[in-house]
Amino acid sequence: MLKKQTSDKSDQLGMPSNPVSIGKTSDSSPLRHCESLPSCTSGRDTPDSFLPPLGRSEEMIDLTLDEEMSANDFAGDLMDRLSLDGSDHGDDNECVYGLFMKEHHCYDLIPTSSKLVVFDTKLPVKKAFYALVANGLRAAPLWDSDRQEFVGMLTITDFIVILHTYYTSPLVKMHELEEHLIATWRHSLNTTKLVSIEPDASLYEGLKHLIKNKIHRLPVMEATVGNPLYILTHKRILKFLYLFVQDLPKPEFMKKTLAEAKVGTYTSICTVTEDTPIIEALRLFVQNRVSALPVLDAQTGKVVDIYAKFDVINLAVQRSYNNLDVSVKQALSHRPLRSHDGGVLRCYLQETISAILQRVVQAEVHRLVVVDKEDKVIGIVSLSDLLSFIVLRPYREG
Repeated sequence: MLKKQTSDKSDQLGMPSNPVSIGKTSDSSPLRHCESLPSCTSGRDTPDSFLPPLGRSEEMIDLTLDEEMSANDFAGDLMDRLSLDGSDHGDDNECVYGLFMKEHHCYDLIPTSSKLVVFDTKLPVKKAFYALVANGLRAAPLWDSDRQEFVGMLTITDFIVILHTYYTSPLVKMHELEEHLIATWRHSLNTTKLVSIEPDASLYEGLKHLIKNKIHRLPVMEATVGNPLYILTHKRILKFLYLFVQDLPKPEFMKKTLAEAKVGTYTSICTVTEDTPIIEALRLFVQNRVSALPVLDAQTGKVVDIYAKFDVINLAVQRSYNNLDVSVKQALSHRPLRSHDGGVLRCYLQETISAILQRVVQAEVHRLVVVDKEDKVIGIVSLSDLLSFIVLRPYREG
């Protein structure tokens, strides 16, 4: 294994024992020794040069493997500890991926080098979202210096809810976004307690937490001090599993087509057209609790793009959130291409689970649009759908 025999797990990660902090902290805060980012916390607005064009999130950067150790060597080392004789679950290897997840801990997923940004709840909301953009992140843990504890996560969903709640017209400035502190915003939402997991918990339990709580990010918290070490996501879990897929026995269900496996959502699919105003797209995100909207050609009904929650953060990059009457097409014009040909990443009901899994991992996306032969939207297959099917379902927990 790649774990170093040291007494401090933070040393084993090849990263600082404390996360990067943005915002004010008290002398008694466990974050008081963290490096700060002056450009994010100064009294003046963040300069445009601090906000690079936004592409994919950096959460897929993988530094888990040692440079001197190949993926195959790493897989072989892990396989030595993995019991796959089928004695407990039959001979068809139905539970192989679930067993793999149960044999590995959340700690195994943490890169040897990574960055974790933490926000103090006394930081202005506007600066916090600029900091997310500047660091290429989708979410960050929140530290309450008065209570001396982590109290939640700030996510792109919060940005969407703020815009949806307070936007009226391009002529009216959203003072709530400009002036509110994170603490003020959280108080108005009556937010729930932070959901987290310890490093020694299995990846199987981590996945269950994500799916059961219908969340996309799960902080891995160090048990003794309570500092966050990493943010666990569906994407990270799937990529880790995929590193070893070729070395694991292949379950029969991987050969099933999407239609046979019945994986994904095929009813009440929310869509928009290229002419749909951004504020309407935000309303659909908030009211239907969806994370992406297929964009259709108004004339043909064919899918031409997809507008995801992560795309909304580009409004902060472009500083255009005061005009949400612009069309989805205009908003997407600032986004880098998602595929080499600029097309929508899609799949078909006749494709196998194995092929779809490979496409999702290689494209580094959170979902694929299911279309028919005329490129009309049939449904959506998400990372959560796929992981629930291949990992939890065999244990009747999907």
